[in-house]
Amino acid sequence: MKKLLLAGVLLLAGCTAPDREAPEPTPSPDLTRPPSGVAVNPGPFQAGPFRAPADGAYLGAWIKPAELTHSGRVEAVDGLEGDLGRRLDILNTYRRFEQMVGTESDQELLAGGADLMISWATGDNRSIVAGEHDRLIRQQAQAIRKVDRPVLLRMRWEMDRPNLRATMWSGADYIAAWRYVRKIFAEERVTNVSWVWCPTAEGFIRGNAPEYYPGDDQVDWTCVDVYAGSVFQPIGRLMGPFLEWAAQRPKPIIIGEFGVAKAWGSSARAAWLADAARTFKANPQIKGVAYFESDPEGNGPKQQFQLTGDKAAFRAFKRMTKDSYFNPKPLRKRSAAGGRRGE
Repeated sequence: MKKLLLAGVLLLAGCTAPDREAPEPTPSPDLTRPPSGVAVNPGPFQAGPFRAPADGAYLGAWIKPAELTHSGRVEAVDGLEGDLGRRLDILNTYRRFEQMVGTESDQELLAGGADLMISWATGDNRSIVAGEHDRLIRQQAQAIRKVDRPVLLRMRWEMDRPNLRATMWSGADYIAAWRYVRKIFAEERVTNVSWVWCPTAEGFIRGNAPEYYPGDDQVDWTCVDVYAGSVFQPIGRLMGPFLEWAAQRPKPIIIGEFGVAKAWGSSARAAWLADAARTFKANPQIKGVAYFESDPEGNGPKQQFQLTGDKAAFRAFKRMTKDSYFNPKPLRKRSAAGGRRGE
């Protein structure tokens, strides 16, 4: 009980416990075997205006800011890029239904050379199709059009989560809402969006995720969110059912979110990330990956994924970012001392 109380106090205080290695998972998975190649179609793909690289994969992240402000968001990105010594290709950003794209921080990050992946939490699917949110959807379409750069749009990502059932209703309702929103975007002459369909890896393990797929004519990139959170397994096993499904479609793949929990210990996390890099490379249909660099508030250690502060795990991630495979386009190096402003 004393240990639990101490852990709670440390979390509430924003502190970290003494650096000690967590016990290895039982049974401990083998992260040294060569990963399987499942999604091996190298393209080229019709990926919409946000084109997939001919070789390799874009690398990006969501970086949770210390403060949810424009300056806080830019500072969070600057901090991680400074530690990595490079710019990220893709920056994931989350928006509620009513939050518009094109904010001050969006513009500053775009000016720094990154591209945006917009994770848009749309509302109740039946109310969307009933036309109750047309004005809001048109405003968002116009805002995204003004970005005047290709963007990736994850419309209601992780739609297959059981806790979203009340607003998703069913796969058919989600598909109807997807098509309805796309129609409005077309009416608003939005031509800079690549549509990304992104369920969870667990949804493919359960078998219900494919029910939400809008169709090859509606989707530009397939996607999955995959975590070694409550279960510690190699990423190839965790997303294996998704890869088998996605390999049958002529679409590039992006790993919209991936992460390995702090609960598994520093050395295990480092090994998991090294295996993840090899797995991405063994599946050349994967054309983009984005780490979830965040410790969500209120979550236990199996749902905390930030790498910063974990030396071994961060080194493994940094090795991935330095790999030429994850540098498919010429990138300006990022000075550890310099910020975005004034560059």
